[in-house]
Amino acid sequence: MSLRILIVCGGGASSGFLAQGMRKAAKKDGVDLTVEARSETEVEEYVGKVDVVLVGPHLAFMFDSIRSLVEPHGIQVALVPQQVYGRLDGAAAYKLAQGLVTTEGVQS
Repeated sequence: MSLRILIVCGGGASSGFLAQGMRKAAKKDGVDLTVEARSETEVEEYVGKVDVVLVGPHLAFMFDSIRSLVEPHGIQVALVPQQVYGRLDGAAAYKLAQGLVTTEGVQS
């Protein structure tokens, strides 16, 4: 399985660490994972290039607008829980994304 994820953040280093942890978790599962952390201003550039968009909890106020932008293109979207983001728990964030694609049947 291949999975492409975009983490939407404010462009900070925290999301990069979260992405790194997600890559490690996916590697243990044998999943080919591509994950990038980008600013909310870059979401539109990733439409059609990702399977899942994870939104940082500090951008919860933008969640509905991001969802309305990506869902029509078959992209699954979720808000990363504060405790997952705060601990930079890449394994939990990976499980969240994997659950979205498993539930929705998305596979690239």
